[in-house]
Amino acid sequence: MLKILKTRINQGYKTFNFPKKSPVMADFFMGLPKIDSENCGSCTLCIEECPVSAIEKIDNELSIDMGKCIFCNKCADICPENSIVFTKEFSLSTKTREQLHVNNNETFIKEREFKAEKLGLFKKSFNLRVVSAGGCGACEADINVLNTLTFDLSRFGIHYVASPRHADGMMITGPVTKNMELAVKKVYQAIPSPKVVIAVGACAISGGLYADSNENYNGISDLIPVDLFIPGCPPNPYTILDGLLRLIGKIKS
Repeated sequence: MLKILKTRINQGYKTFNFPKKSPVMADFFMGLPKIDSENCGSCTLCIEECPVSAIEKIDNELSIDMGKCIFCNKCADICPENSIVFTKEFSLSTKTREQLHVNNNETFIKEREFKAEKLGLFKKSFNLRVVSAGGCGACEADINVLNTLTFDLSRFGIHYVASPRHADGMMITGPVTKNMELAVKKVYQAIPSPKVVIAVGACAISGGLYADSNENYNGISDLIPVDLFIPGCPPNPYTILDGLLRLIGKIKS
């Protein structure tokens, strides 16, 4: 027993001091895309290469739909003018689907500012029911990792609960298969009002790689209203945590 206590003392404090301190993202992390439309040539290589049709060009201005984007970096790799670069910015969540269309970083940061007065009642206690609606498990894994010592989600008063009756909202992952439609609607109906719906990952937002399949919907928005969109494939745990804290007003924009 003494050896265990000594080991634990030597380990020190393991929880990262977020949001007071910004994390250093891994070299392979792909965050907010930076687009230089002025430097963009006449080619359409990035549009042709994108596996989820997340890029479009309107009036010579590139736009990336982060709700579709799987952050594979293919567009940046193939661009001969380096007009697309994925930064290390992990704060990507928005309160509307339209705000996920990025053509200018400054505009994105300004337009997606959170005003959390409406959700201030969840600031001290925010309970979420997580529903995997046909996901591959990657988004679910990054949601679950928030309960580990590194993130310690409960220190913010945020908890995952087993029953929708005990929840303030629901987190949806996966492309929302037709077989999960009834389950998703029942969970939503069982959560007492006021309630919050959070779409986590490209699949839950737009269908992701499974978009336009006959077996699923193109995101949860087709079924129920969404209050927070967290893009990624999967989103980094810090992206998820950042979005949750902004939603309930614990991070001010």
